[in-house]
Amino acid sequence: MSNPDEQLLHYVEDFGLYFEQFGLARTAGRMLGWLLVCDPPHQTMDELVEVLQVSKSSISTTSRMLMYIGLVSKVSFPGERKDYYRISENAWVQGWEAKNNQTTEMKLMAVRGLNLLPEDDSERRERLQEMHDLYAFLEEELPKLTQRWLESRQKN
Repeated sequence: MSNPDEQLLHYVEDFGLYFEQFGLARTAGRMLGWLLVCDPPHQTMDELVEVLQVSKSSISTTSRMLMYIGLVSKVSFPGERKDYYRISENAWVQGWEAKNNQTTEMKLMAVRGLNLLPEDDSERRERLQEMHDLYAFLEEELPKLTQRWLESRQKN
């Protein structure tokens, strides 16, 4: 059986592969995976380069993108000159809310397509209408679900 560090590194690789399926760079998924399991929970760029075996420029680009999404934060400590990266507070809620915004975009894409088709072309309109209805429903319900999650977290 592999040692725990090796198992963690396999987990980090799997995290990278998982996120790659959704259009993120594998390095972004690996960085997220590592920041979820590393000790201490904050890592310098050099530490990330070493453990993930990627270049500084790759970590720099990836960290900027993950900070923009709201999943990773840069932190510093008094008396230290280095910056550290860590999973953002409420990272997963922020990521989820970004997904919620995509539902609005998908609904609007359906509306745009519907506006391009003749009213009497029910066969082609039906495909877009189903897309529209699903994303309109999600646009309405996902924020409520997020709010319920946040409220349940406050109770615990």
